[in-house]
Amino acid sequence: MANKERFFAEIEQALKQVLPKDKQYIALHEPTFAGKEWEYVKDCLDTGWVSSVGKYVDKFEADLAEFTGVKRAVAVVNGTAALHICLLLVGVKAEDEVLMPALTFIATANAVSYCRAVPHFIDSDFTTLGVDAQKLDEYLTKIAEIRAGECYNKLTNRRIKAVVPMHTFGHPVNLTALENICQKYKLELVEDAAESLGSYYKGQHTGNCGKVAALSFNGNKTITTGGGGAILTNDLELGTLAKHLTTTAKLAHRWEFRHDQVAYNYRLPNLNAALGCAQLEQLPGFLQKKRLLADNYQAALANIKGVEFFKEPADCKSNYWLNAILLDKEFAPYRDELLAYLNEHGLMCRPVWNLMYTLPMYANCPKMDCAQAEDIARRLINIPSGSSLI
Repeated sequence: MANKERFFAEIEQALKQVLPKDKQYIALHEPTFAGKEWEYVKDCLDTGWVSSVGKYVDKFEADLAEFTGVKRAVAVVNGTAALHICLLLVGVKAEDEVLMPALTFIATANAVSYCRAVPHFIDSDFTTLGVDAQKLDEYLTKIAEIRAGECYNKLTNRRIKAVVPMHTFGHPVNLTALENICQKYKLELVEDAAESLGSYYKGQHTGNCGKVAALSFNGNKTITTGGGGAILTNDLELGTLAKHLTTTAKLAHRWEFRHDQVAYNYRLPNLNAALGCAQLEQLPGFLQKKRLLADNYQAALANIKGVEFFKEPADCKSNYWLNAILLDKEFAPYRDELLAYLNEHGLMCRPVWNLMYTLPMYANCPKMDCAQAEDIARRLINIPSGSSLI
């Protein structure tokens, strides 16, 4: 294409117009440590409380619950562990099917596999990059039936227990429509909110729909604990059970090691929680900067034909965790060339994840037609998004 090189250069110039001029290479999403991280971590070292209990674990859980508006937050070692426990809490068992987007990070599918359940892949839409609720409803009308108050796949004869929407890059999915689907088909709603801390759907923080939700605090998330995650719930009994299951099901006793069921050592160390407490204190500022960065990108890219900056869905407030651009279909065949060009010119940019059913271990899982997810995957590029870039 004759205009390909000019198109690449226009995008590069637009991005660099927004980004800091004093850096030779700009990462996709670096953490920002500008608060009390050193003070809180040093306190852990000075007092010796560095492992899986301590005041920072308690504070981090309380602060998370307050910020997100849930009744209970349980801190764990990573977001995948959080989602694994969420699925167990809603009753996902071996051989159950769990509906989830084909367009997601592999942790969503892996958490289902940890339960020895079966991922069932569904399509995404262009307004949220997440689950297409209308298309899912139409699909379930064809393949699902209710037996004794539970949903079954007529094609595989397996129970369909839950749907796990993932808020892609922090953009909330249509939760109202998904709640209606879950009620209609007797499904549990489990939010994979790993990427959406600081995102709101119709004024309510993500993670408040359904019985449980999962967060992630990996090093590239909006806030980080190094590694880490959390389970969110508005059911206090489930919250207590989540804490029990993630702390080896150990019963309180002055000295004996008493455990009452097979459980998991998913505890978040106090050191990591200390980092998280300091990061949470800065979260409003991070979100403000990330929104300004997104606004600047949108303005800089507005007059370039062939590319669109992805904006938050209607009635939502996104954290803009990872900013994304979508190439017009005529430029889609050159996505990888553009990625190479941008990276060679000092801008760390990435494609979206490979669709789950294209991976060998999930190639034989059930799936609906995912034409929209395939189209998104061909055309989407993530661009630098850290809060330190403003």
